[in-house]
Amino acid sequence: MDILKPKKVVTSISNIDLDSYWLTGKRGIIIDLDNTIIPWDNSIVNEDAHNLLIKALTCHYKIFILTNAGEIRTQDIANQYGIPYIAHAIKPRKSVYLKALDLMELKPHQVIVIGDQIFTDILGGNIAGCYTILVPAISKREFIGTKILRLFEKIINNNTVNKV
Repeated sequence: MDILKPKKVVTSISNIDLDSYWLTGKRGIIIDLDNTIIPWDNSIVNEDAHNLLIKALTCHYKIFILTNAGEIRTQDIANQYGIPYIAHAIKPRKSVYLKALDLMELKPHQVIVIGDQIFTDILGGNIAGCYTILVPAISKREFIGTKILRLFEKIINNNTVNKV
């Protein structure tokens, strides 16, 4: 079950202290798209996520969007920030995380994975050996498969680390 547990759970993406992670040697961020930085059904970046991305870019983090979402929406958001991405990733496959790490030219211990889903973002990030942070979904609207997985996530969340 530890493979399903994030290293940190935050109550808002704005509670992620990028400065402190930089001091611990983190240099990259792999971030999910749907319900992490944009609602599942549109392409407007959440204000807190926008602030995090701008802060990360200002601090010289390498950022990578890794998502199961489609190409067009992913490319649109990635282009807004000038960051690379992989769409249709079929997370939690380890190979897509390793490809992102390779493209970032970073080692797993240098990278934070940020996402809203345990069975895709957290599981994949943990399998790849990255530091994982679970954020709350920014919208209640979701793909039907995700809604089903959320029921299992509630069980997992009851056994995770303290929220910040």
